[in-house]
Amino acid sequence: MFTGIIEEKGKLLVKKRVSEHAFTLTIKAKHILGDMNIGDSIAINGICLTVTRFSNESFEVDVMPETMKATSLVDIQVGDSLNLERAMAANGRFGGHFVSGHVDTTGQIVQKSPQENAIYYKIKLSDQYNSLLLPKGSIAVDGVSLTIFGVEDNTVTISIIPHTAEHTTIGEKAVGDLVNIECDMLAKHVQHLMNGVGKDSDSRLNQAFLQQNGFL
Repeated sequence: MFTGIIEEKGKLLVKKRVSEHAFTLTIKAKHILGDMNIGDSIAINGICLTVTRFSNESFEVDVMPETMKATSLVDIQVGDSLNLERAMAANGRFGGHFVSGHVDTTGQIVQKSPQENAIYYKIKLSDQYNSLLLPKGSIAVDGVSLTIFGVEDNTVTISIIPHTAEHTTIGEKAVGDLVNIECDMLAKHVQHLMNGVGKDSDSRLNQAFLQQNGFL
């Protein structure tokens, strides 16, 4: 579990192909290496991956074919910056929102526009995610916890402040770039309950059920 508060930007040192669609990534880092252990979960551009080896200057992760095909990692190149966050600690402040590190989809930046001290981005998604996008709700973009400012025409609008632009990779993104999207976890659970877990309509959490049980 993560918070979407990026701890540092790392740099991709090695992208090694180990089979047709599987890779090993070696990532340069500093801050997050201090208490690292083999088997730790690290969110890399919002993707939860497992540390398999580390040194005083870098760490390695394995990326399986499904992850490579379903996320923006397919496009990353040696030298690219990456957002890094360790798994959430239970003894600290919780500054973002609940982020699982399980990417739902990728989106494409279709507009980037400075607005005084902010930068607005419009990101195009598949329309199947429209029901999970709520104005003023939460979204993770490349692992960064952000607030949705608008939803229309299969696009979601986010705004970042100068600190976020400087300390995450979002500020480096341009029109046409792909970003990893994780929709709000609570919205996904509610949608699952509303749709039902089977074909029997009686199993669905719907308006009739809520009325029958005194919620409406």
